[in-house]
Amino acid sequence: MPLPNKGEKETKQEFISRCMSDEKVVKEFPDNKQRYAVCIRQSGKTSAMEEADLVYNYETYGYVEEISEHNFYIPEESEYEDFGEATEEWDCAKEKPGLWENIRKKKEREGKKYKPAKRGDPDRPDPEAWKQAQSEEGSMAKGQLKKIAMQASQLYSMLGEDDEMEAWVQDKLSKAEHFVEAVYDYLMFSEPEKEEEEGIYKLKSSEYQGRKVTLNKPFRTPKGPKKFSVYVKNQKGNVVKVNFGSPDMDIKRDDPARRKSFRARHKCDTAKDKTTPRYWSCRQWRASSPVED
Repeated sequence: MPLPNKGEKETKQEFISRCMSDEKVVKEFPDNKQRYAVCIRQSGKTSAMEEADLVYNYETYGYVEEISEHNFYIPEESEYEDFGEATEEWDCAKEKPGLWENIRKKKEREGKKYKPAKRGDPDRPDPEAWKQAQSEEGSMAKGQLKKIAMQASQLYSMLGEDDEMEAWVQDKLSKAEHFVEAVYDYLMFSEPEKEEEEGIYKLKSSEYQGRKVTLNKPFRTPKGPKKFSVYVKNQKGNVVKVNFGSPDMDIKRDDPARRKSFRARHKCDTAKDKTTPRYWSCRQWRASSPVED
């Protein structure tokens, strides 16, 4: 199976990030450490010292990878941790429709296993807002669906098995299928939960449908590949996933002496790049609030 090669305009780090999330490489080398070593080798001629630095940074801090259908994960609100950074919401389906389509297909193959939001979460609508949305938008949506169904049925009866279509007609039908399918997936796999005190129904986790994440806000990753991950934008404006923190070590940030030693040892005063694991490790050790294991 051919492995990816570094592009002429790519830096070693950019290539390694792309390589780490490459479908073929992930399949052939599922172990992260082994895959990282392979990606270093594929990045081109590397001196022994440079390779040692790359391996050290990987083992000490973590690594960066491009977002793919294999590593895109939507944290629950409870999994996020506030590091005091300015955050923003990023919609994968809007910003990267091609990537989102691959993610959607992968989820379809593996089954829908969404985690419902808990009552009180900020993305849960209040009863009054939901009732208003039901009355105003629900009836309109049903009317639109009725019209779509009627016209689709008529078109289906008009077309023969061998009828040829103009390209623009086929394009419109393909887009219509995609849009309707997206709504279907949302409604089918968001189980209704009755609010007894209000006598209405709510869809569980309206935002938790596998498309929106918060940038610059780390989240815990109990199944790895590291202790934390965070989505950030790089200099090119692309969102990447930074994995950092050893899952096998406790954080002793609450001890002033340990905190000072860590920051000095890792030269945290020079860690300015948010797209590096070292930045986020240092950012975590700078915080003064108590650490929860």
